Amino acid sequence: MPTRTAAQRRDEAAREYDAFLATCPARQLLDRISDKWVTLILAALADGPQRYSDLSRRIAGVSQKMLTQTLRSLERDGLLTRSVTPSVPVRVDYELTPLGRTLVPLIAAIKTWAETHMPQVNAARTTYDHVSTPA
Repeated sequence: MPTRTAAQRRDEAAREYDAFLATCPARQLLDRISDKWVTLILAALADGPQRYSDLSRRIAGVSQKMLTQTLRSLERDGLLTRSVTPSVPVRVDYELTPLGRTLVPLIAAIKTWAETHMPQVNAARTTYDHVSTPA
């Protein structure tokens, strides 16, 4: 087995995580973090720990099933933690991990971009729909 330099090992590792390749695990992660519910949950948790019910109220339109599934997947990926406090009723809090906090600036920038550029996107959609509609 030939000896490899540190640079060769880094290059090889970088190729293993090329999201353009169908088998790349980073592609699955990109799929996860580009989900609208993930984006909104991470943005909401950027303000600090929140209870399940607070997240449910804050994120309009998310079903209980979807919120639960998304929170579990984010916990599995190490992006948030779930803390259960025994009480009646049981209190469950969610908080970003240090890894999850590294996503906050990116998510916030995308959210801000979407909110800021909606008028231009709507105008482009209207133009496209008008031009693409058969006469």
